[in-house]
Amino acid sequence: MTDKQKQELIETAVKMTDFSYAPYSHFHVGAALLAKSGEVFTGCNIENAAYGPSNCAERTAIFKAVSEGVRSFEAIAVVGGAENKDGKVEIKDFCPPCGVCRQVMSEFCGKEFKIILFDGKDGIKEFTLAALLPESFSLE
Repeated sequence: MTDKQKQELIETAVKMTDFSYAPYSHFHVGAALLAKSGEVFTGCNIENAAYGPSNCAERTAIFKAVSEGVRSFEAIAVVGGAENKDGKVEIKDFCPPCGVCRQVMSEFCGKEFKIILFDGKDGIKEFTLAALLPESFSLE
């Protein structure tokens, strides 16, 4: 993955926070998933009053890709932030994937799959899936 691709993924993930449906937590998350083909799939978090049926941005992007027949992925950028008093999303810190999203990633992405986090300023962190989920459930 090039630096340009990484920057484009981050910018796309930031844009996806605008599509978040987060009336309960007021915390908006966006994701941009890079397939090995070069195609990018996007996702945002979608909440539900019953909480359990809610879906994270990362899983939204992965499920969208898988539902279109794509199952080989290189990286995902994830960003998130709370609404300010004016209702605008403010990304102020890193937003790592939750445990459920990490497990879903382990189903479809290899151990060297890259997870890119952006803090809204100039900070970028990059992890492999193996680093964030060293012991996952798998077919192995």
